[in-house]
Amino acid sequence: MWRGALIPSVVVTILAAVISWFASGTSGLFGALLASFTVLIFFSVSMLVAKFTKDVNPIATMALAMFSYFTKLFFMALFLIAVTRLTSPESVDRRAFGVSALAIAFTWLGGEVRAFLRLRLQLPLPGEGSDRK
Repeated sequence: MWRGALIPSVVVTILAAVISWFASGTSGLFGALLASFTVLIFFSVSMLVAKFTKDVNPIATMALAMFSYFTKLFFMALFLIAVTRLTSPESVDRRAFGVSALAIAFTWLGGEVRAFLRLRLQLPLPGEGSDRK
């Protein structure tokens, strides 16, 4: 599923970087590239947690998923505050960052859903000796 989400996201990242570069110059390019880095890391961590917890019981999986989510939000907030305070709007275009981040995030989610729907999951069927009639 990671590849199914990553490939379309990289394509949109390239498009967003080129469009932002033409629209806002170098600062737009840096904004789009920073957004792509942020979004791809954010969603890749979720996929990594899902990969490591596939054989763990559901309660532990949920606990790890919630922990990773809140940890990502905390570090995302710190990262965005640092970018806002340490860079000037002339070096990183905020509008290019926001638009690129939204486009890449929607593309990632769409690619992930598409990849999930293409999975061939083997679900257990009810047995012949069940109580249902």
